Amino acid sequence: MIEFSFTYNKGEFKLDMEGSIPGQGVTALFGPSGCGKTTFLRALSGLDKVPSGKVKVNNSTWQGASFKPVHERAIGFDFQEGSLFAHLTVKKNLEFAYKRVPEERRNIHFDETVDLLGLKDHLQKEPSQLSGGERQRAAIARALLTSPELLILDEPLTGLDNKSKNEILPYLEKLISSLKMPVLYVSHDTGEVARLADHVLLMDSGQISASGTVQEIFSRMDLSPAQKADTESIIETTVFEHDEQYHLTTLDFSGGKFIVSKVNQPIGSSIRLRILARGVSLTLQKPEETSILNIFPVTVKEVHEVDNSRLNV
Repeated sequence: MIEFSFTYNKGEFKLDMEGSIPGQGVTALFGPSGCGKTTFLRALSGLDKVPSGKVKVNNSTWQGASFKPVHERAIGFDFQEGSLFAHLTVKKNLEFAYKRVPEERRNIHFDETVDLLGLKDHLQKEPSQLSGGERQRAAIARALLTSPELLILDEPLTGLDNKSKNEILPYLEKLISSLKMPVLYVSHDTGEVARLADHVLLMDSGQISASGTVQEIFSRMDLSPAQKADTESIIETTVFEHDEQYHLTTLDFSGGKFIVSKVNQPIGSSIRLRILARGVSLTLQKPEETSILNIFPVTVKEVHEVDNSRLNV
């Protein structure tokens, strides 16, 4: 568990943070640009020294009665830009991080990291020879090879085109599912958070306005994610069967079964299904003679007015 409680004034901006991060899985720090996400990361990591307050990681005090300098905090930090050493190959970039960690403290190994992030064929390349997605994967690998107690990914997909984002997301999913350490993932993109996060800290104006599982935060109508035009719900499902003839997959969940385009996952695999609000319609009678595959009986429990033209149901 990671616990924090501090205030921090940076110019005219005030950060007033109190909360906790689970000791395993992905916690998304989610909020609009300018809400204080990066300022919080700098304070949490010790890059900015906060005059008072507490930060405690796995029963180790980073700030409180004493202040642990940033170089003594076991943090893997990947910034938006990736920041690889331009004059070194990918392999030497990774070795720079790996060799700085004493052998007895290494909790992830070089070859394992290279395999997880699909870098085997890129080790002898220089950063200028990589695509945007490949550079970011190498930067994440370098952060991971410091054997951190906390891995921070600060908007790693910002600035990438859709092709690069689609390239890197499967690697991130594979990496995150294999790690036994907490990951703090910073983003203002609902799609990324819905796909990758287990837990969400929702930030607004320098404070945490809400926290909870990604399903809870995205389904609460009083919170900003549910009021966006591209709002969505998230359902945990299991692959039930594949229809090879029509290239469809049936997903099982507590309310029945969804039929979706075929997913390349074996029977029994866990799949997180995102349901976009714009893809859902309500009727008072069961539709007939329709091409819609997924029809479920529901009860309207709550209606929330977003603006004069939109309601959340």
